[in-house]
Amino acid sequence: MALPGFPGAGMEHTGHNTTLLFCFGLRMANYVIGDVQGCFDSLTALLKHLNFNQEHDVLWFAGDLVNRGPKSLETLQFISSLGDRAHTVLGNHDLHLLALWCKYGRTHVSDTIEPVVQAADGEKLIDWLRSQPLALPLPTGGLLVHAGILPNWSHAQSLAHSAEVQQTLGGSEWMEFMANLYGNKPNRWDPDLQGYDRLRLIVNVFTRMRMLREDGKIDLKYKLEPQDAPADLKPWFSFPRSSDTEHLIVFGHWSTLGTIQNGNTYCLDTGCVWGGKLTALRLEDKQLFQVDAVEAAIQSVP
Repeated sequence: MALPGFPGAGMEHTGHNTTLLFCFGLRMANYVIGDVQGCFDSLTALLKHLNFNQEHDVLWFAGDLVNRGPKSLETLQFISSLGDRAHTVLGNHDLHLLALWCKYGRTHVSDTIEPVVQAADGEKLIDWLRSQPLALPLPTGGLLVHAGILPNWSHAQSLAHSAEVQQTLGGSEWMEFMANLYGNKPNRWDPDLQGYDRLRLIVNVFTRMRMLREDGKIDLKYKLEPQDAPADLKPWFSFPRSSDTEHLIVFGHWSTLGTIQNGNTYCLDTGCVWGGKLTALRLEDKQLFQVDAVEAAIQSVP
């Protein structure tokens, strides 16, 4: 599913966004894009703003490709059609779509994913989606996740935990896993956890976590700005890391966070589906690009 107006094979990669890259002798750029959530028209606008070239550039998505925006189906069709020019981690809304496909989970009034379920290529898209990981290494160094990682997880451990879930989602018993996915317990990591308790906690860390307590317990309820949180809650990225302290972590999920860069972390969820902006980070030079949301803002609590 190609988008009209994007440079392709045999065309020069020109535009304001590539000047720096040509200085380094490169002919490509890697862009990480925040939560799209079915806002396909905004994604199209952002890619045009980036002068995205399907032959040379690579897109990385921070999860939540679908839901609440009006064009989840088109979003999945386009991103999956890009092959190795697009990579994504799974977000909580992507998992919600997988659960509803299996007839598990609860539907919400703000859901807009029924067109995916009903589409002729729905099963193909679901199979593509469930093959995606929860964490990815970035080509310039660092890690991409949807929500976050625990302070005592190294990047290598995070990728290993992601692989545990990816293997289960990609296997023949993935629907049974979806039946056991939801829940807030256990709420503290223990390397001796096993079975669905272990997988559920890993998923909750990667796709739902925002705040932690000093004792390591995960809070899955608070969703607003950190400065307004109860005194015993702190953002996951504010805790000292046990390893990889200088390495980049890029995530989404937290549209109410209020800041994009926090130390060596970048939160790229800037509330597009709520009428905010859709944001991209160019990895080579850490330059940010944004477009205003094209779609009408939805009215709900994030």
